[in-house]
Amino acid sequence: MFKTMLGEIRVYAPAKINLGLRVLPKREDGYHSIESVFATVGLSDVLTVQPLAKKNVCKVFCSQADFPQENTVNAAYQAAMRVLGRDLPGISVQLTKRIPLGGGLGGGSSDAAALLVALQKLGVAMTGQEANKIAALVGSDVFFFLSLDGKPEGAALVWGRGELVKPIAPRSDLHYVLVFPGVHSSTAKAYAALDERMGKPGDECLSLDQLESVYRSPVKDWTFTNDFTPVIAAEYSKVRQALEDIKSSGALFSDMSGSGSTVFGVYESASQAKGALNFLSGKWNATLL
Repeated sequence: MFKTMLGEIRVYAPAKINLGLRVLPKREDGYHSIESVFATVGLSDVLTVQPLAKKNVCKVFCSQADFPQENTVNAAYQAAMRVLGRDLPGISVQLTKRIPLGGGLGGGSSDAAALLVALQKLGVAMTGQEANKIAALVGSDVFFFLSLDGKPEGAALVWGRGELVKPIAPRSDLHYVLVFPGVHSSTAKAYAALDERMGKPGDECLSLDQLESVYRSPVKDWTFTNDFTPVIAAEYSKVRQALEDIKSSGALFSDMSGSGSTVFGVYESASQAKGALNFLSGKWNATLL
């Protein structure tokens, strides 16, 4: 997940998809409980980190035009200062964004976790408990990426607000095609829209054992559902069309990841996934993973 080169540290921040995402009504603390299976896919941002002479400074550079000035890399650094309560080495971070913003792939959270990895490689000691406290200040998905423990691949059962993570063995026989519809789905707005629709809880959520059992079963038998999909598809016609097209490409299972807007299909073989990519590429920005 990281490389060291002549005083700089290069850390890879993998993307994830949600294989099913059940969202429960808002809790008293303002958060929603979720139940999901998270799995990494072969798409990563890259953080190239160099130390600076001045302490307690984090400068983030990214050439992507719509990259926010207030970002999760800076947020993770500031949270680390707050939780650890001591000076941190100053750093310059060149962020290469390959995970689309607002795509439901956890790019911002993965970048934050990668920043913590970089700090530790620079000699900043932190316990697992301290890392989790930092994650809680940045975003719920950060917990999953921390659970990877530096590995580029992994899967986990995730519940609570996202802070409860049980790593499971990732499957190596799955072939994904991701379609990026080109719309930015705000997580906050997606939850607000879901709250408006949400009355009584729908079908009962699966137990953790059942979630893992579905994950282990043949893909054609998967019963995962994403509560955000109907909400986002109703708002964005491109997401709705991408879902229809990826089903038509021969996917054994397809859905939207997280709160959107990336749509993915799962295929039985690499050749079928490649054929689906050829089918979709004429119309969509798509990638084979």
